[in-house]
Amino acid sequence: MTQQSIEARVAKILADQFGKLDPATVTPELNLRDDMRADSLDGVEIALALEEEFDVQISDDECEACTTVGELQQLLVKLTGGAA
Repeated sequence: MTQQSIEARVAKILADQFGKLDPATVTPELNLRDDMRADSLDGVEIALALEEEFDVQISDDECEACTTVGELQQLLVKLTGGAA
């Protein structure tokens, strides 16, 4: 799995989670809390969706440390062993 494919899949999951957004509008610079208005429940739902999609375990600390889409994408690259 390439870094690019992981990033695209994360963007699609986030787009779906936040009301069927166009994944192309979900850029690495977006702040999950400020720009996407994610709250703690959204964080749990996103983590569960990502765990299911990528077959990984995401700790609460790892998830909470991600404040931008890009940080979340890089976490998934790391957890899946994808290209960095």
